[in-house]
Amino acid sequence: MITRKKEIIFFDGDGTLWYPKKTKYQEKPHWIYSLEGTLNDHCEYLTMIPTVLTTLKKLKEYKIYTVLLSTHPHPPEEADAIIQHKIAHFKLRRLFDEIHATREFHASKGEFIAKILKKRGIPKNKALMIGDNYRWDYKPARDVGVDALLVESEYMKNDRQGKRIKKTIKKLSDILNHI
Repeated sequence: MITRKKEIIFFDGDGTLWYPKKTKYQEKPHWIYSLEGTLNDHCEYLTMIPTVLTTLKKLKEYKIYTVLLSTHPHPPEEADAIIQHKIAHFKLRRLFDEIHATREFHASKGEFIAKILKKRGIPKNKALMIGDNYRWDYKPARDVGVDALLVESEYMKNDRQGKRIKKTIKKLSDILNHI
């Protein structure tokens, strides 16, 4: 039996699980939502990041609780519909225990993380947040006392607000070394 340091992993969506086919890790992924012609179906312009599917399947084998927290600027019901559409498009539904569209302010993911941990009775030291953006993913998790990892990208290197972040991964499957 495998001893796990983590019982629950929170994931960001854009830039962590999928990214725009055209720019991949070169530009922040949210540009795609303002691109003319993508309003009705963003998924056509997105691709799943390599190692996502195998990593999520492995986490389910390890019985790790998985939660998707994706920030959307839309009203809550519309944001939930958008994230559910992406999950269905990439056929990831069975690999997530919970899926939430978080609100468009930096602390929102931290608030969701704290609420979910409390509801599930999971200690903070058994949780991990995986994302691609310091302000939207890493810092909100750290602010509520949860460990976090950032996926390395060209845009992440330029968007650290002067912080030297040592907890990074090159590809999603690298999280298996942290659980």
